[in-house]
Formats: sequence, structure tokens, C-alpha cells
Amino acid sequence: MSDRRTRPPGTRVRLDFIYIGMRMPLALLILAALAALEAHAQTPMFDTEGGDAWSFVQPISGHFDPRRCDSIAIESGTVRIEALRIENRFHADVPLLPGGNELRAVCRSETHEIARSPAQRWRTMLADLPKAWIRVSTERTSIHLDGGRSERATSLPAPIVRFEWRARAGNPAPLRTVDDKPLGDAPLTTKRLQLNAPTVDGEYYLTLRVTDALGRHDESTGVFRVRSQRAEAVTLASENPAWVDSAVLYGAAPYMFEPQGLRGIEQRLSDIAKLGATAVWISPVTAAAPDDFGYSVVDQFSIRQDFGGAAALRSLVDAAHRLGLRVLVDFVPNHFSQFHAYFRDAQEKGPRSPYYDWFDRDASGAVTQYFDWQHLKNLNFDNPAVRNHILAAAVRFVREFEVDGFRVDASWAVAQRAPEFWPMLRAELTRIDPDIVLIAEASAREGYHVANGFDAAYDWTDTLGQWAWHDVFGPDGKVDVPRLRAALTNDGRGYPPDSLIVRFLNNNDTGERFISRFGPDLARLGATLLFTLPGIPLIYNGDEVGAEFKPYDEGPPIQWNESPLTDHYRQLAAMRRELPALRTRELMMLATNRDATTLAFLRPGPEGAKDVTVLINFSGAPAAVKGVNDASRAQFTRLSRAVDALTGERIRVRNGTVEVPARAALVLYSERERTRRSRSHFQADAAH
Repeated sequence: MSDRRTRPPGTRVRLDFIYIGMRMPLALLILAALAALEAHAQTPMFDTEGGDAWSFVQPISGHFDPRRCDSIAIESGTVRIEALRIENRFHADVPLLPGGNELRAVCRSETHEIARSPAQRWRTMLADLPKAWIRVSTERTSIHLDGGRSERATSLPAPIVRFEWRARAGNPAPLRTVDDKPLGDAPLTTKRLQLNAPTVDGEYYLTLRVTDALGRHDESTGVFRVRSQRAEAVTLASENPAWVDSAVLYGAAPYMFEPQGLRGIEQRLSDIAKLGATAVWISPVTAAAPDDFGYSVVDQFSIRQDFGGAAALRSLVDAAHRLGLRVLVDFVPNHFSQFHAYFRDAQEKGPRSPYYDWFDRDASGAVTQYFDWQHLKNLNFDNPAVRNHILAAAVRFVREFEVDGFRVDASWAVAQRAPEFWPMLRAELTRIDPDIVLIAEASAREGYHVANGFDAAYDWTDTLGQWAWHDVFGPDGKVDVPRLRAALTNDGRGYPPDSLIVRFLNNNDTGERFISRFGPDLARLGATLLFTLPGIPLIYNGDEVGAEFKPYDEGPPIQWNESPLTDHYRQLAAMRRELPALRTRELMMLATNRDATTLAFLRPGPEGAKDVTVLINFSGAPAAVKGVNDASRAQFTRLSRAVDALTGERIRVRNGTVEVPARAALVLYSERERTRRSRSHFQADAAH
């Protein structure tokens, strides 16, 4: 009591006044907050933020208060879509316009609008164009071309008002319509076209350009062939382009050339062409994570500036085409880098990110990856936006840079998760260029890839990524020939129909270089084997000069000093070009008395060409080789007067026995069946 009496008069009143003065604003704040929460509960909310849209129809979802909203509509510009409502959730597929789009979800009662969501903004990344398609059908003496399948643009679907047909330059003979009009540089304007079959055999290409009422256009190229003066349709979904069976592939990584980058490769294209290569495979050129070889993609639509950017790639492709070389780029569709903007957004925002569903996830929601590739995040090909993104990236390489095909990285991985994707990609690419080639980074021993859009696959075992020859060569220089024979025949089971195999001694994943491990003698014999077996031989980053480095090195660049291997590769390529039997897919192993040390096989020639017999003695001693069963004895007997295609020298075959020098190869054809080819002739061919 005494304490209370000692307070100054009026103190209690003043304190009460201060207390009440503080309490009143706080109450108002609480009321305002409650009102805001109530208003927020009434406001429909989108599940994700906006972002890049890779479709002209965007799936939209969110939540709302069903007690207050009798309907939910999505407004986008002049478009208004009634959403499907399920309990407190709404869903709608909203059409988008090219460029920027602003969406809002609108909550309405029966009589009036109650609330609007915050704006969701999408930027459409696809070009809104019509799409040209060509139907090709043939009769014996005529070809029917139809552009009627062509599609209107998706977002603003204006009618197609013009169809223009042109013949592509370089056809074997001029093309004319059934009413004798020429089809050349000047277009013929009609939806459907009928041509007389040319009298010259070969493949013929023509291009359809469609234009819609808004002036937008697209082009597609069709192909047909004439064989024995009879017209035939080409099945683009399954037939290989004609050039692939005679292809010799050269693998080039921009890091290994001087100057480093695409310009360095361009400066060596003439040497690559003289070597006998017909196509160049360039390791990934799209923007990648810092200090990465290229497979850690951060932007599928940007060419690496440290390699020279888009201008350098265009220059390289143009220079290659002038030399008659085709260009394949290493395409990386399976994953994004952990540094990709979409992945970083998904990691930061979780399910609120528009890219959360772009990535393949396990049952716990974690993004998946293969092996120890923690930095490479698998894409979700169940998401249409992902499929459209990858398709658009591949198409850009063909349209803007005129590349001739792709080596497709980790194609096996996409096939595991979305096997239907590869036929989609092939259909879209061959619509634009029927000569596109797709090489799968997958085993040629399984039949999926060659049956679903790919032209060739790797010389792997059934074990993922394992080189078929991995246990054939020993560090002491010995060669397990029976294992090699098994590797070349899929353990005697053969390969799926129409398989085309990419053969290599080295690539980006084979570790220490072949010549470093096994020496120049085996490198020489291995190269001979590559060029005499069925398939596509690969010369990888300086194999021809005996380059020694480890994969994924970023330099120093290779020293391009010629070695004895250089001339050998030139001779092998010239020989393969000259002998049709070496470009077929036929292979028959020959049983001999030296099967433990000598590999013997027959390459049957196509009609009108001669057979080729290959003998490779891997031992350090000469071998007298002869057949031990009816088939092999008959073949050796046919070689009674033989010529070695590698040297042009006559080879004496006595009593069906061939003497093969130590660590040497013979590529034999019968002199009775074929005009002798001299060594100088093959060297002259190689120089060209």
C-alpha cells in the first residue's frame, strides 16, 4: 500500500492511457491480418510460378475456397477458360500466344466476381509456324507427292494458302511432271504433284514449302529412289541414308585442336578429308558447366563461346560441306547439368517451380541420375514440355546449322525411361532432312535402337558401356583371338537384323589410348580390323598420328606430326572405298588351322563385285594358314591367284595355304576375278 501511495499523482491514468493507446492499433492490425487471411483464403492460387513454356497449351492447376467460389476461370489476354474443379482444386489446359502471356485465376459466385489470383506469367519459347509434311507414293513409272498432311500453326492456326515444290540441287537427273513441266529451281505451286519416274537410277530429293495466310512458312524435304528405272518409295522411319554404309567417321574434340575450339577443327578439315574420312563427329558444343568437357549441359540453345560460338559452328559446317564431309554433333538429351537454370530453380523453389516436373524423380521425390553422375540430372520425358524442348534443340541444329546428324549421348538412358521418344525424334528430323543419321550411344547387340529410329550403335557387349574387345588384348602384346572372334559375332549369336556397328579403338570413354596400352604394331592391326569389318570405322582425335592422351583432357592440343599410321589409315580408307565387299554388312568367319593366333573372315561382295578374304596374324611368328572345313577350304582354293589389296602384291597360295607374316594382315581378292590394283593406285586414291 505504501508503494502505491508514493507514486506521483496521475501516474496510473497516464499508464492506462498509454496501454490503451498501444492496444487499439494492435487490435486493428490483428483484425486487418485476419481480414487478409480471409481474403487470401477466398483468392484462388496457382500451384507454381510462371516461366518458360515449351508448348502452346499450358497445364494449369491450383487451389481455391469452394465455399465461396462457384466457378473458377483462367484468363489469358482475350482467352477465358473454365477450369475443372475437384473439391478445392482446379485444373485447366490454357492456350498460350507466342511471346509473353499473363494468366490469372478468377473466383466467381453465381452473380459476381469475388477474387483474382496474382498474375502468373509464361514466355512461350516455341515458334508458332505451320508444319510441312510430304506423302510420297510410287508406281512403276510415276511418283505421287502430296502436301495435304501439312499442319496449321498451333497457337494462331491460319489456313495454309500456298504449296511450293522445288527439286533439290544434285539429283541424278532432271525431274518432270506427268504433263511435262520441269521441276527445278522455279517452284511449282500445287498441293499435289505427280512426276514421271526418271530414267537414271539413284535417290531424288525435293522440297515442299508451305505458307499460311499470315505469311508464316515451313519446309520439308522428301525422297524417292529409282532402281532399275523403277520408282520406289523410301521408308524414312527404318531405312538408312545411302551414305551411311560407306561412312568413315572422324571424332574431333575442340579441346584437342590448335587453336582450341571449332576454328581449330575447321583448319584441319582438309587433312581429315585426305585421310579418307567422310564425316566428322564433334563432341558437345552446347553451353556447359565451367571446366566441363561438354556433357554437363546448361543451355541446349547456346553454342559455347569458348569454342567460338554459333558463327564458328556455321563456318565449320560450311567448310566441311565444301570438302564433301558431313558433320555430326554430339547431342545430349538425357540430362541437364546441376547448374542449369531450370534445375536450380526447381531446387530452390521445390514444387512451386514451373520446372519441378522437368526432372525424373524417385519415390522419395529425389531427382535421379545414373552411376556417379551426381552433377547430371535426368530429365522427365513423361513431361511434354521436356519432349518439346529436346525436339526443338535437335531441330535447331538441323535448320540453323545444317548438321547432317547426331551421335546421341546416353540414348540407352532415354530408351529405358521413354522408349517411344526416339521414333518421334527421327520422324521430326527426317521430315526436314531425309539424309539425317542418328548414332546411338548404346549396344548394337540389342535390337531396340536400330528398330526405333537409329542408324547405328556402338560395339559394346550386353554390359552397358563395355567395349566388346575389352578383354581381347593383353598388356604383354598377346591377343586372345578366340575371344576376339566371339566379340565380333556376339558370341556366335549374330546381331539383330539391319544392325550397323560403330567400330573403334578409342573414343571419349575408352580410357588410356589404344597405342599407349598395346603399342604401334597392334594399333596398326587394330586399324586394319576396323576398316575390314562390317560397320562404320571411327578414327578418334589423332589416332592416325599416334596421339596419346586420356579422355576428357582439355589439352594440350595434339601435335599433328604424321606417323607411319597416317599413311596406313589413308590406304585403309582408299581400299574400303575401292572394294564394295568391305562396305556391305556381310561377315563370315573362316575356320582355319591357326584359329588360336590368326583371325580369318570373308567379306562377300555384292552382286557384280568380288569377295574379299581377310587374314590377320596377331602372333610374333609367320603362320601358314589353311581352311579346315568345306566352306573355308573352298574359299582358300578360290585364292589360288590372289592380290593383297593393302600392298598390290601377288600372294602365292599353294594347296589352299596362305603364308601370313608375323604381326601382319592380308586383304585378299582373287586376281582371276578382279583387275590387279597396285599399291601406288591405292595411295593415289587415298590422296584424293
